[in-house]
Parts: sequence; structure tokens; C-alpha cells
Amino acid sequence: MTGPLALIGGTEWTDGCDFDAQLLALSGGTEVTLLPGAAAFENPAKAIARAEGWFAALGATVSVVPVYRRAESMDPVAIDAVRRARLIYLADGSAAHLRSVLKDTPLVDALVAAWDDGAVLAASAQAATALCDVMVDPRGGAFTVGLGVITWLTVIPRYDEWSREKAQRTVRMAPASLVVAGIDDRTALIRSPNNEWSVAGAGKVTLFREHKLVGLDALT
Repeated sequence: MTGPLALIGGTEWTDGCDFDAQLLALSGGTEVTLLPGAAAFENPAKAIARAEGWFAALGATVSVVPVYRRAESMDPVAIDAVRRARLIYLADGSAAHLRSVLKDTPLVDALVAAWDDGAVLAASAQAATALCDVMVDPRGGAFTVGLGVITWLTVIPRYDEWSREKAQRTVRMAPASLVVAGIDDRTALIRSPNNEWSVAGAGKVTLFREHKLVGLDALT
């Protein structure tokens, strides 16, 4: 059994994201290992500063793994930091860039190994959909190949900002066996160590399977 999982709809580390205290408690520690790579071209320093301020208020520190290019995902220091982490948090940014940096690398292998050992894995918005084997392309809502860490569902980030038509098109294209999770901004879909699913934060999560609305029990 892998560790806890938190898939966040977007605008992480801001008011409404009260679930981060729960994630810290699940990790059993006070350190967050932050991977800001998805934000490489979107002022990662700003995202890092927001994370540091947010978690400081929760009594935790942030350790940054500065991997922004594919070559850096081969760095033994970065790999070791991720492998030893108890709460791994992937920042929002570009899903396509994050995939190009991490796909089939020792760093993503270390992330999966840490998660398999019980570490908390959290990812926001574009990083959340990039973790999936079937990734949602934010430009048009079509599917493409992701990192393959999560195979049983895919994520539509910031679902509350999508038009009904765009969301319906994405759901119709989904394979019947795939759960599509539309996650609102500042909202998390969380799986506990006991494989119990819950929703926390400011918004809601809308789930589809076989092109129909389903409840959280569809994930168990």
C-alpha cells in the first residue's frame, strides 16, 4: 500500500487550503520537500516563497529540490532528498514541462519509492494531472501521456473554471475504466493510508466514470 495522496485543484498554499495541516500530520514530521519544477517558467521563486510562508505558519519548514531541467533529475543529491522525504509536494505550473523533466528518470523513481514506503504525495493543478498516466491537456481538454505514477484516474485541475462544454468533451473522451476527477481551486482529493477518500478545502470534487457522475466510492 502506498502512502497518502493529495491531488489539489490549484492555488496551493493560500486561504482555504486547510488540508495542508492534515497532510503534515499524516507525514509524521514538520518538513515539506518541495518540487517546484512545473513552475520553471512561471517565477518559481514566488511559489517557493509562498510555500515557505504558508508552512511556517503551520510550524513546518520547506526543503526545495530545485529540479527544473531534465539533466537535474539525474542529480544524486536531488534523488536522495526525494527518496528520504516524508511529504513530497509538487507545485503548479506546466504539466508538459514537468513531464519532460521527470518522465522515466531516477528522480521520479525515487518519488514513487518514497510514496511506496508511506510518504505523503501531494501535487497541485498541472502537477497533479501530470502525475497521472492519462494526463489532461489544459489547452483543449484532450488526453495525452503523463508520468504514469497514478494509473486509475486523471485530474481536471481548477474544474470550477472550466466551461460545461469543455468538461463534457473531456469526460466523453475518457476510457470507460478511467475515473475523471474534476477538482476545484483550493480543494484537495485525499486518499488516506487506509484507502479512504475524502474532499477538503474551499470547493468540491466532481467524479466521472464511464462518462457518468459517480461518488467517492468509485475510487475504492
